[in-house]
Amino acid sequence: MSPQRSPRSPHRRLRSATALLAVLGGLGASALTGPAQAAGERAAADRTRTIAYHGYRIDVPADWRVVDLTENPRACVRFDRPAVYLGTPGEENDCPAHLVGRTAGIVVEPITARSAAQVTAATARAQRGRATAPSAVSSGDAVRIAVEDAGVLVTAAHNPDTEDQVREVLATAGLTAGAERTELPRGAGRPGTVAPLAAAGPQPGTYLGKGFDACTAPSTAAMNAWQASSPYSAVGVYISGSFRGCAQPNLTASWVTTQTANGWRLFPIDVGRQAPCTNYSLRMSADPATARSQGAGAAAAAVTAASNLGIPAGSAIYSDIEAYTSTASCKAAVLSYLSGWTERLHGSGYLSGFYSSAASGIRDAASEYDNPAYTRVDHLFYAWWNGAADTDTGTYVPSTHWSDHQRIHQYVGEVTETYGGYSINIDRDYLDVGAGGTQPVPTCAGANLSFGAYATVQSGSTGELVKAAQCLVTAAGFDAGTPDGVFGSGTATAVRNFQASKGLTADGVVGPRTWTALLARGATPTVQSGSTGEAVTRVQRALTAALGRTVAVDGVFGPGTAQAVRDYQSSRGLAVDGVVGAGTWGALQAGR
Repeated sequence: MSPQRSPRSPHRRLRSATALLAVLGGLGASALTGPAQAAGERAAADRTRTIAYHGYRIDVPADWRVVDLTENPRACVRFDRPAVYLGTPGEENDCPAHLVGRTAGIVVEPITARSAAQVTAATARAQRGRATAPSAVSSGDAVRIAVEDAGVLVTAAHNPDTEDQVREVLATAGLTAGAERTELPRGAGRPGTVAPLAAAGPQPGTYLGKGFDACTAPSTAAMNAWQASSPYSAVGVYISGSFRGCAQPNLTASWVTTQTANGWRLFPIDVGRQAPCTNYSLRMSADPATARSQGAGAAAAAVTAASNLGIPAGSAIYSDIEAYTSTASCKAAVLSYLSGWTERLHGSGYLSGFYSSAASGIRDAASEYDNPAYTRVDHLFYAWWNGAADTDTGTYVPSTHWSDHQRIHQYVGEVTETYGGYSINIDRDYLDVGAGGTQPVPTCAGANLSFGAYATVQSGSTGELVKAAQCLVTAAGFDAGTPDGVFGSGTATAVRNFQASKGLTADGVVGPRTWTALLARGATPTVQSGSTGEAVTRVQRALTAALGRTVAVDGVFGPGTAQAVRDYQSSRGLAVDGVVGAGTWGALQAGR
C-alpha cells in the first residue's frame, strides 16, 4: 500500500447513519387539537410499528430493521444502523473485524444466566406490572433495563446525540397478555456477592508476537480453539467508547479473567469521537481546549469500563481515531484530544495508547513527538496493511520514537480465519509491547489518604478529607475535578456515579460504606500476617472506615491488623481466618 494512501477509507469503514430518523419526533406529544390532532396521531402511527417479543412490546420507527436472532443466530448485533434485535445474541457471529460507528439499537433478550452476566449496578429494574424504568441511567453508552415481568433484558445502545431519542422509544414499552415473569438471578449486578474477578495482571503486559482484533469478543470456546491451533496469543477487545459499532455479549469480567488466566494477552480499545475533519457523525471539537476536555472525558469512561471488567491499573488502553485527511487545525484537535486522554489515564494509573492510520494520525503524533504543548501517548497501534508482521513504521515514524516496546502494527485487515472449527473475521496484528513510556502516576500520589478516622463528608464540606475523597473518586474513574478540598456539585455527581457503580445508595454523601469501597479499591492479592506493601495499606485504611475505629496504617500486616480483619469478617458474616482473600476483598470493595 502506498505510504501516501490511508489504510482505511471512511467510506469503506463507516456505514452508519448520522442520526435517528426524524419520525422519532412523532412519538412525542402533539400541539394539534381536534381533527388535526387525530390526523397527526395517525401519521405518527404510520411512521412507527409495534414489535412484540416474549411478553414485551415496543414502538419503533418503521424504517428500523428487525432481526430475529433465533432465526439468524450468527447475525452481527451492530449499532451503526438503527435496528431491533430479538432473542439471544449468538456466541459466534459474522461481524466485520472493525466496524466503526454508532447510531442506535435495541436488543431484547430473555433473562438467562448468560444475559444476567451483563447486569451491573447501573442496570434498572422495571417495577412490577410495568415495562419501563424512566430513571434508568446510561452506562457505557447504553441504557439497560431488566423487565422481569416479561422475563427480558433490554439494552438500548446510543451515542451522545441519540440518547434522548432512544429514551423516547423505550418510553413506549408495555407488557403483552402473554408475558411471564422471570427474575434475575439472586445477586446479579450486586458487587460483593461473588469473588472479585480480575485480569491476570496489567494488559497487554510484556509480549512479542502475533495477535488479532475483532469487532466482538469471541466466545470462550472459540478462544480455546484458537489458542490451541492459531498463531495468535493476544486479542484486541473494544471495551468502551461512544462510537463502537458492535455489541459485546461475551465481554464480561468473567471472560477477561478466563482468557488472561489461559495465557491470552488483551489490548483494550476505546472508540470515541473522531477527527473534526472527517464526515463521521460523532466528532471531537475543532477547538483544542474543548477537544482536550473531550479526550479526558473519554478516558474517564474507559477507566470505568476497564475497572468493571477487572482490567487493572498499569494496563494500556488504546484510543481508536480512524483515518483522516490532516490539516494543521485538525492535527491540533486530535493531539489535544489525545493529551487529555493521556493525562486522565495517567491520573488513574493506566498507560495511554493511540490507534490510527499510519498515514494520518500516527504520522501527526510523530511529527509533534517532542512538542511540550501536547502530552505524548505511551503506545502506538498503527494500521499499515503492508502484510509485514513486524513493528517497522517505515517513513511514518522515526525508529527512535516509541522504541521501548511501545508498538502494535495492524498489518492485514478484514480477513476471515478458521481454527478448530471457529471462523472469525479479524485484523492481524503484531505486538512488541511492555511497560515502556511514561509510567502513569495515580491521581492520589502524594495526597494524604491515611487518617485516624474517616468522617462523613458531603456538599459544603471542606478540608483534607474532602481532598482525599476527590482523589479516590477520580482515580476510580469518576471525574471529581481538581482535588481542591471543596465538596461542590461536581464532586457530588462523581460520588453518586461511583456509588451507583458499586450498588451503594447513590446519595452523593461519602459515609462509612462509600469510604470503605473507595479506600479498598485496587488489586486484590491475598494478604495476611507478615505481608507488607501497598495492598496492606489499603486494607488498613478500609478497615478504619468500615469498623469506625483507628487501625494503624503502616503497610505492615501485624497482630493489630490481623485482629481488625477478624473483627471485620465476624461482623460481616465472613469466614473468620484473619486473612484478606477474595471474599474479604470483595466485601471491602463493595463497601460492606
